[in-house]
Amino acid sequence: MASAVHHNCHRLHALLLRPLHAPSRHPRLSFLPCSARLAAPGCRLGTHAAVALAEPDLVPPDPDPEGEEEGDDDDAQFVVVTFYKFVPFEDPHAEVASHLRFLQGRDIHGRIYLNEQGINAQYSGPRKDAVAYADWVKMDHRFCDMLVQTSPALTGHAFPRLKLRYKPALVQLEGGSLHLPLLDSSMRAKPLTPSKWKERLEARACLDLSSSETSGRKLLLLDVRNDYEWDVGHFEGAQRPNVDCFRSTSFGLSEDASDPLNGIDKEKTDILMYCTGGIRCDVYSTILRKKGFRNLYTLEGGVSNYLRVEGPAGWVGNLFVFDGRLSLPPATFRRSWPSGEEAAVEKERWVGCCYACRSKVVELRHRNCANIDCNRLFLCCRWCAKELAGCCCSDCKAAPRLRPLLPGHQRYLKWHVYRDGLSTPVATDSKDNPDCCC
Repeated sequence: MASAVHHNCHRLHALLLRPLHAPSRHPRLSFLPCSARLAAPGCRLGTHAAVALAEPDLVPPDPDPEGEEEGDDDDAQFVVVTFYKFVPFEDPHAEVASHLRFLQGRDIHGRIYLNEQGINAQYSGPRKDAVAYADWVKMDHRFCDMLVQTSPALTGHAFPRLKLRYKPALVQLEGGSLHLPLLDSSMRAKPLTPSKWKERLEARACLDLSSSETSGRKLLLLDVRNDYEWDVGHFEGAQRPNVDCFRSTSFGLSEDASDPLNGIDKEKTDILMYCTGGIRCDVYSTILRKKGFRNLYTLEGGVSNYLRVEGPAGWVGNLFVFDGRLSLPPATFRRSWPSGEEAAVEKERWVGCCYACRSKVVELRHRNCANIDCNRLFLCCRWCAKELAGCCCSDCKAAPRLRPLLPGHQRYLKWHVYRDGLSTPVATDSKDNPDCCC
């Protein structure tokens, strides 16, 4: 009898820890014919006319019959799971071995890094395997309160393979991160729940120049991501980062006039930091804290968690993610799907900006510059992709070492393959060759 009670309690505990299911169906892009473009056929490169290339179409989830239980089909659906946690590991290499043993025989692809400061994981797999791994990690009391985020994988695995290993830095940062006080929560930015973050955004919108001068306090919104991520989507009022890789981030470290933290009052300025999932803000806030910035706040769970809880309020565009999906509409993360007027409003906000001509595009598809020596990852409309032969600018189009323009969602192999001539390049589908997270 006692053993049966213990078994049932264990099952209940596992169910309570299991993340909420994402909708079984997801947004799709319905491409418009070329004749539907708003730009005139004779429009020259560099004009600012809008180019309507594709319109996201919200597809509501299939209603579950009342009383129907989850079956094998639900467990087989592919999802992407992300989580991180700063905890001390005395022997991180032993932890890596333990995680590898658990994942034996499970269909998991992704990036899972561990070191003396904790774990950072982004992976995909059938829901049954993906959730089982997260539940197993949370069985360790040090991870019991860890936020686990789950979203639809759209088309099978979002990562090409599993990379689970020890890594000196949980995120790519110049000089590494082991020297940073990541394990000291007082040195990291104070986390704000999505609802509190939304309140701050609304307060910031109402704060005019005269009131800020009177009160002496100011609020600064800091996007701790890359420029191409900002191009896909960002919070209203956030300045576009001037970096293309997180390791090059230098907010608060220079006297450059373009640095939004240059010259601000460190005592009277509230700095609201955000990134995709939260870890980059946690890491970088320790650097700013050591530089004397006192009032640091971060969005708990990052933008993905905010979109799940609050929807796109204050957010413009889609969310760039570092896996084969690349760009996701806000509704991908919602607990419930919008309908009617709310869906129409969201559709109007799903707009990006072409890097080459600055026209507005709804088809948020990235490509790498065809110039091997550039390889910039940028957002591009189909008009400019054809006009510039897959390059990001006219200078790159005239470069000596060019790759061919790839159609549709195909993407190049890693750029060093073309540079070094190691093999005959073959185009791959985007999900097989995602750019590595910074």
